[in-house]
Amino acid sequence: MKNTILKIAALLLLVAVMCASFTACEPTYDVYVVDIEVENFGIITVRLNHRNAPATVKNFLKLVEEDFYDGLTFHRAQENFVIQGGCPKGDGTGNSSEYIKGEFSANGFVGNTIRHEAGVISMARGDSMNSASCQFFITIGDARSSLDGLYAGFGYVNDESMEVVYAIAEAMYPYTSGKYGTISLTYKDKQPVIKDIRVVDQYNLG
Repeated sequence: MKNTILKIAALLLLVAVMCASFTACEPTYDVYVVDIEVENFGIITVRLNHRNAPATVKNFLKLVEEDFYDGLTFHRAQENFVIQGGCPKGDGTGNSSEYIKGEFSANGFVGNTIRHEAGVISMARGDSMNSASCQFFITIGDARSSLDGLYAGFGYVNDESMEVVYAIAEAMYPYTSGKYGTISLTYKDKQPVIKDIRVVDQYNLG
């Protein structure tokens, strides 16, 4: 009996420690602020809107907590459209171990009102509407007409950080090719590296 009680106590302590972090348990705040640090470029500060895209934000925060993005890259840049990163293969074909439901209207989700104007972070996906996992993109132009309702926007880049986003795009353009503006693995060293993504704040909306 004593051993059983000790085991239960240890398990409860472990759960409490895990839930003390931002992301190990169900997110409880409306907004999570993250810093995406990109080597040789600086920090992109992003406000993730959990209220609009709860499953998307939960998944992103889980990957951040696991240091999944550390050392990955931005592999795609299309002028006046997006920069894209977070692919474990570095070529746009990689995924994490989990997929999430697409939180956008074409997939029957009506709670996400984020529109794809410049400075929005959104989840990349394949042909399936529920195929998003880890890759994300940041819009660098007004993409509302082509992306709204079809992709899950889940936050906004702070205005002062857009300078960093545009600098990343400009550095990538000379090495991109093909329809989607991908930097091939031949030029992997030209892909900007995500040094770290970390949660720096959280709060509720009024």
